[in-house]
Amino acid sequence: MQRSWNNPHLDIARKQVVSDGLFLVAEIDGVVVGTLMAGYEGHRGSINYVGVLPGNRKMGIGRALMSEAERLLVERGCPKINLQVRTDNPEAVEFYRRLGYETFDIVNMGKRLIPD
Repeated sequence: MQRSWNNPHLDIARKQVVSDGLFLVAEIDGVVVGTLMAGYEGHRGSINYVGVLPGNRKMGIGRALMSEAERLLVERGCPKINLQVRTDNPEAVEFYRRLGYETFDIVNMGKRLIPD
């Protein structure tokens, strides 16, 4: 679910500059059907922009993207992944729960440094 304050095209361009191999794309017959953006800064990994086209859901694509991201993060020595899910997206919460992710009592904070 895209948010008006997020610019995925700009975020993808920024990620491509990083060149860390943690921007994953799933294709079927040359058509992009899923994406995942991950990161690792030495303490925790992060997962963002996980998405699968509606017509291609329930085929294991999201699970495969997450599995590959986890593999790549472990390969880099990442001990734990943090991800954020909006409270108005219960399907995503359930998806991550099925993959073994759990919720924690934390306050999520952020600060925009560059306006998009």
